[in-house]
Amino acid sequence: MRTELAARCIEITEERGRGNTIELRLEFPCTQANVRRALASIMSGLGAMDLSEDDSSTVELVLAEVLNNVTEHAYRDAGLGLIRLHLKQTDDGLSCRVIDNGDAMPRNTPPRGYPPNPNGPLETYPEGGFGWFLIRKLTSDLAYLRDADRNILSFRIQIGQTVQTN
Repeated sequence: MRTELAARCIEITEERGRGNTIELRLEFPCTQANVRRALASIMSGLGAMDLSEDDSSTVELVLAEVLNNVTEHAYRDAGLGLIRLHLKQTDDGLSCRVIDNGDAMPRNTPPRGYPPNPNGPLETYPEGGFGWFLIRKLTSDLAYLRDADRNILSFRIQIGQTVQTN
């Protein structure tokens, strides 16, 4: 029953501005289930952008990492609080802003994030911990601000670009 109530709280607004620009705004209670629902709504809403499969996967991966970090760390999986998400199509990508009222990031800065060590044995790899590495690798203009009791994370995801690997 609680899941049904939470599902109805996800709101998505699609706006078309000048040049047929697409904007999506979501506000939803912070739970793992709602993050999954929000991601599905976002990907459906971004369908009008006609993203390539690679771009679509990149957007979904970055947003999943960011939203799961908010749920697990800012709200500590407590299911209390809201996540506000604003996505806007720009000439050079997708501008994203995530706002929550959870705990601040340690030292008021997003973690650096490190890639896995490719030389170590597979069984010694940690299960997680690479999210911020991926977020930093796949976005640009990453900025974090703690404003009173709000976390504001903004970044841009390039669309239509080839990601260069080292």
